[in-house]
Amino acid sequence: MSLNLVKSQKTFGGFTNVYEHDSKATGTKMTISIFLPPASTDAGTKLPVVYWLSGLTCSHLNFIEKAGAQRVAAELGLVLVCPDTSPRGHPSIEGENDSYDFGSAAGFYVDATTDAWKVNYNMYTYVTKELPTVVQGNLPVDGTRASIFGHSMGGHGALSLGLKNPGMFKSVSAFAPICNPCECPWGQKAFTGYFGADNKSMWEAHDSTHLVKDFKSATGAPLKILCDQGTADNFFTDGQLLPEAFVAASTQNKDVEVTMRMQEGYDHSYFFISSFVEDHLRFHAQELGC
Repeated sequence: MSLNLVKSQKTFGGFTNVYEHDSKATGTKMTISIFLPPASTDAGTKLPVVYWLSGLTCSHLNFIEKAGAQRVAAELGLVLVCPDTSPRGHPSIEGENDSYDFGSAAGFYVDATTDAWKVNYNMYTYVTKELPTVVQGNLPVDGTRASIFGHSMGGHGALSLGLKNPGMFKSVSAFAPICNPCECPWGQKAFTGYFGADNKSMWEAHDSTHLVKDFKSATGAPLKILCDQGTADNFFTDGQLLPEAFVAASTQNKDVEVTMRMQEGYDHSYFFISSFVEDHLRFHAQELGC
């Protein structure tokens, strides 16, 4: 499967590129932003990769344009891969564009099972199977050295994908993640729509607070997870994120090592993300052996 280069801009000696490709998982054309550090031009080099999953209302552009991550990624020799948050361009699904927290730009990184959504809304398969295959097949990436992080809905995605796929990612991190979607309004709305109101076993299969209890390390060493949560985040205070539930559940399992940092006065925005993104990149670089 080939990548079509749409746009390329030199950045800190490397390149911030936008690509498109046809996706079998979603039945649509998918768009990806990818930062290639300067080391990517060295012949025969295969570099570690960190996947970023964005949140509600976002696309492939938000992180790559706002987080200020390229300078540190260039220094560390990390490839950054930023996919879109949902399929786009398929025949319209009723209700897809009615609200910001379900449907378009709100794929929740799951494979839908309900009839209206299951043809296109397969972001779990896209991120865990198709995207790594197309990235490794076209770019100088070492698929055995991969980590994942994300924000809000994308933080939910990073946590749940990392916990559902032991050994796929060397490390996991998140900014203000939706930690317990079964118990918050955002998650309940999305899981009802994508899985059905009565399919609670599928809900729990994508809920990080449930997943972390039974996670088994593929290496014997604990999976290291870093999370940052702002104390002035209105979604935190409104009960959408529930980090305390995730931390409590994680303490029952020695196969995970969760660090939850409460950052005083920070909100849910990219000002928050840009303040701590260097910490996250250096955290991943250490686990990836950079």
